[in-house]
Amino acid sequence: MREDKILLSHGSGGGQMLELINGLIIKNLSNQYLKEMMDSAVLKINGKKIAFTTDSYVINPIFFRGGDIGKLAVCGTINDLSAVGAKPLYISLSLILEEGFERESLERIVESIKKVSEEEGVLVVTGDTKVVEKGKGDKIFINTSGIGIVEKDLELSYSRIEKGDKVLINGGIAEHGTSILNERLNLKLSNPPVSDCKPLWKIVNEVLKVSDKIKFMRDPTRGGIASTLNEIVSKSRLGIELYEKKIPIKENVLGLCELLGLDPLYIANEGKMLFIVGKEDAEKVLEKLREIGEKDAEIIGDVIEEPKRVLLKTSSGGRRIVDILSGEPLPRIC
Repeated sequence: MREDKILLSHGSGGGQMLELINGLIIKNLSNQYLKEMMDSAVLKINGKKIAFTTDSYVINPIFFRGGDIGKLAVCGTINDLSAVGAKPLYISLSLILEEGFERESLERIVESIKKVSEEEGVLVVTGDTKVVEKGKGDKIFINTSGIGIVEKDLELSYSRIEKGDKVLINGGIAEHGTSILNERLNLKLSNPPVSDCKPLWKIVNEVLKVSDKIKFMRDPTRGGIASTLNEIVSKSRLGIELYEKKIPIKENVLGLCELLGLDPLYIANEGKMLFIVGKEDAEKVLEKLREIGEKDAEIIGDVIEEPKRVLLKTSSGGRRIVDILSGEPLPRIC
């Protein structure tokens, strides 16, 4: 349903966000790149494939177990480039600061940006800084854009997905969102969740070395794996069946979800990649993921022809529909 005013749910990664993007942005600005709605646009320039992406970060709180808004911004941009098979090379960094924001906090954030970018071999090559009046912002917002190069003869698209393909993930779900929620609610848990925020290019690159049957990749951030898989189903015009017993989730994450009545399938991740892989290579890809340190990686589902929805085979043997996210359970999660 179309709303007359912008709501928090328009940024959730769910149905209302898709309605806003398709009904307003794509409708008015559509072109061959934008309508694909990939994590990054892949532009062909002088015979080379150049990937270009952008993202904004408004997370609250700005410091959390496992990272901060600076680390999140660099990792998020690296991961969006990685999702199209592009080696990240350059990023821009734009800061919107609120008057009165502590300089020490800004220094910590910039140090995080420096650490991740140096470790990943990515250069911050341009940027912008603006300051708004006190009360007109919330400490700090960050925008980053990224440029990478697709070096392999690689075609990742919804159209390559077919019945029988396998769905893989490189580790446990819902760690980022539950970490943020724990910080906001100040739950004082003895074993609190830690955000999975990390760059994924090195992991993706290793996977691409062992298989040419990678059909599609996407990092399931806002809206969790449920929203990402629903988008894949919508674009591929196929279905996906998930197996609850196979979906990796840490006990402290599951415990927090049960305590608060949340479905972990819909909770954000910041260090996970979903891979759609030809069934003949699925075990090989899984083995490689575990070999390089992703010990909780799993094959979590199959691509099916019908129904053209996301289904979950529960641990008890039943099946339920995993629909697209409605509303906004966790605003400002990234």
